[in-house]
Amino acid sequence: MESKMAAAGGSGLGAGSRGNQANGGGGGAGSPGLGPGCVPAPGTGCSPPASGPAAAAVVIFREPMYNWQAGKTTVKERFAFLFNNEILSDVHFLVGKGLGSQRIPAHRFVLAVGSAVFDAMFNGGMATSSAEIELPDVEPAAFLALLKFLYSDEVQIGPETVMTTLYTAKKYAVPALEAHCVEFLKKNLRADNAFMLLTQRHRAVCGNTFIRPGEAVVGQPSGCQGSVSVWPRNREDPEKALNGDEEFKEGDQEVEGYANKMGQARLFDEPQLASLCLENIDKNTSDAISAEGFTDIDLDTLMAVLERDTLGIREIRLFNAVVRWADAECQRQQLQLTPENKRKVLGKALSLIRFPLMTIEEFAAGPAQSGILTDREVVSLFLHFTVNPKPRVEFIDRPRCCLRGKECSINRFQQVESRWGYSGTSDRIRFTVNRRIFVVGFGLYGSIHGPTDYQVNIQIIHTDSNTILGQNDTGFSCDGSSNTFRVMFKEPVEILPNVNYTACATLKGPDSHYGTKGLRKVIHESPTTGTKTVFTFCYAAGNNNGTSVEDGQVPEIIFYT
Repeated sequence: MESKMAAAGGSGLGAGSRGNQANGGGGGAGSPGLGPGCVPAPGTGCSPPASGPAAAAVVIFREPMYNWQAGKTTVKERFAFLFNNEILSDVHFLVGKGLGSQRIPAHRFVLAVGSAVFDAMFNGGMATSSAEIELPDVEPAAFLALLKFLYSDEVQIGPETVMTTLYTAKKYAVPALEAHCVEFLKKNLRADNAFMLLTQRHRAVCGNTFIRPGEAVVGQPSGCQGSVSVWPRNREDPEKALNGDEEFKEGDQEVEGYANKMGQARLFDEPQLASLCLENIDKNTSDAISAEGFTDIDLDTLMAVLERDTLGIREIRLFNAVVRWADAECQRQQLQLTPENKRKVLGKALSLIRFPLMTIEEFAAGPAQSGILTDREVVSLFLHFTVNPKPRVEFIDRPRCCLRGKECSINRFQQVESRWGYSGTSDRIRFTVNRRIFVVGFGLYGSIHGPTDYQVNIQIIHTDSNTILGQNDTGFSCDGSSNTFRVMFKEPVEILPNVNYTACATLKGPDSHYGTKGLRKVIHESPTTGTKTVFTFCYAAGNNNGTSVEDGQVPEIIFYT
């Protein structure tokens, strides 16, 4: 506590000078022999109050707190008491920028014991003797959370401070606090914030931040806006720039440079956290790309996601989301919203969209008319959809599979008979399920005449809208037995509960086996969890090649839950 005492009359006891009486000396607490209540400045003595003409001057001094140690019975209590306390402090930090900055007292010994960076700052070859150190790139709340942990092992983090606290813990090499921050983020990870966290992994704060003009970072330090803090000067090699490849002036900035190097300014470089974010995006792709944070991600993060084989979403919806991102990126770069500029900002990310996984209808209604693809690319993809054998295209045609766990299947028939013919009409059956699943293929009956090859088109149609959700033009070989033979979709087809779907198979080949004694309801129970997936089958009106609930083709549905 600061108090003021006029020099005139200074020979009396200052407020709180009971230390003078208790010690029987003429000094304040902890300073026997000094003037009343006077605390010496570091490295200096303390002169008695002035007299004469100078007596009108005002002397500012700190009121001592005598015997505070007596009430603290453990080392932890005594150090916790010193947190953010002027008592015995020998260094101050000016934390933050502008009006949001804060002057925070600390104790070199405590900091050096808890952090290798602070140890080097105060005791190493680059040690600073400054009693006041500026930390413009750190949030005051985050720095106080760091100090709280170093002084008392207490963790004080919340949704508003966890990101900046993680940055601060990394910068000053305090892995135990890092672990607490990461654990907090794991527990609070959701589909609507996964992209934000994943993007933060590639960012640092203020001068070390990948911030575009006009962009503000969630949880950034006070006053840190894109207009002030932009891409690193070493733009061709941002990693090099972020890791301290800059000239630092002597003094505080030099110390800060050392801290940046020690902390490795890729601040949220947490592989486990990044993996959890990506897994969450895989499982909840639709919700994740619909979240506001998706359009704010950087290009590197967008490409990292598009490269994944495990996204649980149809490619046309992914394309539409990428176009939204391109619109936002054009605005950030102050470019007109033209197809040419969208293609420009997407760069190599465009080649990661798997156009061959779309249906021809989806491609024709969306990407083909977007103007983002060149005429040559559009023609090439249309040929891929319509010609056999399919010509090679520049885009990836490998299916995405978001599925984990064990493959499941159900068979709706109890008996197999012979001779089911084909004349170009689709075998069709309607079905619903009681829970969300992903259908990856059908099991179909094969020839009654021995080993044979079939050409087949399989589809799943949203019955009410007559929309094709998934299809594949392919073939399969059979051995003449009455077993079913697997025919798979290009990518999993999401099936929602209590929605009508139609399973279709159009075969070209000789007469086959078929199923009879069909079941209207088939239940699959998980052997590990006991969870039941209930399929309910219904007659598909119209041309169905005779397939019904009772008998026909499409006996088996292969799926993941």
